[in-house]
Amino acid sequence: MSNIQHPKSNMGDNLMEKIVSLCKRRGFVFPGSEIYGGLANAWDYGPYGVLLKNNIKAAWWQKFVLDRDDMVGLDAALLMNTKVYEASGHLKEFSDPLVECKACHERFRADQIDITAPCPACRKGQLTEAKQFNLMLKTFLGPVESPESVVYFRPETAQGIFVNFKNLTDTMRLKLPFGVGQIGKAFRNEITPGNFIFRTREFEQMEVEYFFAPDDDWKNIFENWQKIMHSWIDDLGLNAEQIHEVDVEDGQRAHYSQKTIDFEYDFPFGRKELFGLAYRTNFDLKNHNLNYTTDDGQKIIPHCIEPSLGVDRSMLALLCSAYTEEELENDTRIVLKLPIKLAPIKVAIFPLLKNKPPLVELAKNIFHDLKKSFVCEFDDNGNVGKRYRRQDEIGTPFCITIDFDSLEKQTVTVRERDTMKQEIIEIEKLKDYLTKKLQ
Repeated sequence: MSNIQHPKSNMGDNLMEKIVSLCKRRGFVFPGSEIYGGLANAWDYGPYGVLLKNNIKAAWWQKFVLDRDDMVGLDAALLMNTKVYEASGHLKEFSDPLVECKACHERFRADQIDITAPCPACRKGQLTEAKQFNLMLKTFLGPVESPESVVYFRPETAQGIFVNFKNLTDTMRLKLPFGVGQIGKAFRNEITPGNFIFRTREFEQMEVEYFFAPDDDWKNIFENWQKIMHSWIDDLGLNAEQIHEVDVEDGQRAHYSQKTIDFEYDFPFGRKELFGLAYRTNFDLKNHNLNYTTDDGQKIIPHCIEPSLGVDRSMLALLCSAYTEEELENDTRIVLKLPIKLAPIKVAIFPLLKNKPPLVELAKNIFHDLKKSFVCEFDDNGNVGKRYRRQDEIGTPFCITIDFDSLEKQTVTVRERDTMKQEIIEIEKLKDYLTKKLQ
């Protein structure tokens, strides 16, 4: 049997269409509010999407927080006092350049199109001069819509860490240098969202604020976090050749940053930002009038470095990297070659026939035993070949078939996702076998 993998470069623009289709077909990502016509660039994560996202977040939390002695965690509120964003500069500085078509009134980011050309939407209208558009998503707190009741959904998770700096140092007895990790939702009123889950107005971030003394060598700390970011890219299973570091120039960086590196990824729709690493100096703590008392009683304002990673973009890059097509003798096999620790389902259990009670009963007994240790799925829908294809598209590393030999010899057939090789394993040894494989 031939097994030829299609190079992704040959899939062209169709790769994104295939990934979007697979995500809908297999329950990873659904269009938001679909039965009512949807909502532009709003997406709901289905059963497998939830598992995949949770696995990404759990792996990040383990690596960036739990495995380190100098890290603690936080989960701050989505809504904050507006004074937070006055102090942080977001109300004044957090904006993108916007142009509007004079004919159809469609709006675009000025830095992403040719503003001297006709409107990209209607192809005839002229564009206005660029003006700054604040990306903060505004709402009203309480029953009265007044200027006093205006609040904003957080545009980043970072400010929740900064305003809790004193609470964290007091309660956790933290000594510099130390970091605070947080995973949570953020909101930006993007002018031109799009490209599936790449750019949305509601998204999830994984961020660290790493604090250190002003006289510490920030460049050395920055370089250490840079290495950690590359290690994380390896953990995701992304091809290092598709990752590109960009040193963001003066005038292009966020208002709080003295140095920023963007980690860009070769998505099917172009090279775009995946992660960011920023040296925020003491900008935030200084603006919030917060300081740190050293062991000898001195009050200093720590500086910080921020590794910022998007959950949704991480998942999209992972899907793009894992999506594979292989030519078999009479078929094309679509398979998500996800890293085992990130795969939503680890083991699928099949009874050979669903209308044979002894096979089904044994399969369910094995399923209930294994699910105590692994994330498993019981699958008896269709013939075994179709079930293999379905689990391949989900990214399940191992499929187990219970057949008539299982009843007589107490053995099962274990099929591996990437190689499609099958192995006969005794039922009593199955858990140990899978434990070793899944490590």
